[in-house]
Amino acid sequence: MFSQPVRLLSRLGLCLAAVWTGAGAVSAQSDLDAFMKQVVARRDDNWKKLQQYILDEREQIELRGTGRVPIWGDRRDYTWYIRDGFFVRSPLKANGVTIGEAERRKFEADYLRRVQERDKRSGRGALAVDAKGGVSVESGSATNIPEAAAPGDVRDFDGLIRQTREPQFISSAYFLRFKFEEGKYALVGRETLDGREVLRVEYFPARMFGGTDRRRNGKEPSADDKARDAEFRRLMNKVALVTLWIEPNAHQIVKYTFDNVGFDFLPAQWLVHVSDLKATMSVGQPFPDVWLPANLEINLAMTLAVGQFDLRYGLEYHDYRRPDVTSKVGIKER
Repeated sequence: MFSQPVRLLSRLGLCLAAVWTGAGAVSAQSDLDAFMKQVVARRDDNWKKLQQYILDEREQIELRGTGRVPIWGDRRDYTWYIRDGFFVRSPLKANGVTIGEAERRKFEADYLRRVQERDKRSGRGALAVDAKGGVSVESGSATNIPEAAAPGDVRDFDGLIRQTREPQFISSAYFLRFKFEEGKYALVGRETLDGREVLRVEYFPARMFGGTDRRRNGKEPSADDKARDAEFRRLMNKVALVTLWIEPNAHQIVKYTFDNVGFDFLPAQWLVHVSDLKATMSVGQPFPDVWLPANLEINLAMTLAVGQFDLRYGLEYHDYRRPDVTSKVGIKER
């Protein structure tokens, strides 16, 4: 006679357990989403924390063929310094050969002009650059771009950072402009990375490869073009996996890897087959409470009719340092 109530209570208990478990899962996901929202929001803030610092960069690309035989390579060395309130990239060496003074000066002036114009176009910058290299501020006063020093000369480092858009060494490291996407993160667990306890989080994007439908040859894309673009972006997102290692107290990404796990959807597989694409970026802490890019590496493996090819692209940022009142711009052997 008690069997029916017992069965009802049993079912009710199972339902309550399911609701309780589901609520716990939802709460955990909500906490992770809130945490990741802070991580993504703070991702690009660090470069502004110090008003002055300089650093060196090494850029390297190499192509290897079957059996990993070297086919082609290129290596460039740069230094970054603050000039007129902007981070400027100054070339030092190309494949071991020191850059000439005239070429270096031209590169620096052109680079500074592009950065200032970009800031002005964005509506954030306060400077405008004329064709002769003069810089005028919005108040109407003007100044001139100071001449660059030769390697080994003493150079004065001026004032504070006026640059409002992130410098190239930041945007290159964070080339994956992944957005905050609620419900797309999974906490894998805790790990130790470079002596720090970090959280490992996997991110399965749905909107990382977005973008807009751009005009082609000055013409509005057709409905078929838009549909193909949308499908390509959907497939790219579908096969992408981003793994993040995060310092939880600072909400700071200290490393991420990007993997495309399959490219079978790409056209012309008979001509070229991309078998693997992986990118890794690491962040260091050169100054207390300031996290800045340390290195970036992108590896691409592909197969053509003539064999297997591996392409590697690397950026290394090193020797972050605060400049003295005057600092020397020189060539360092590494």
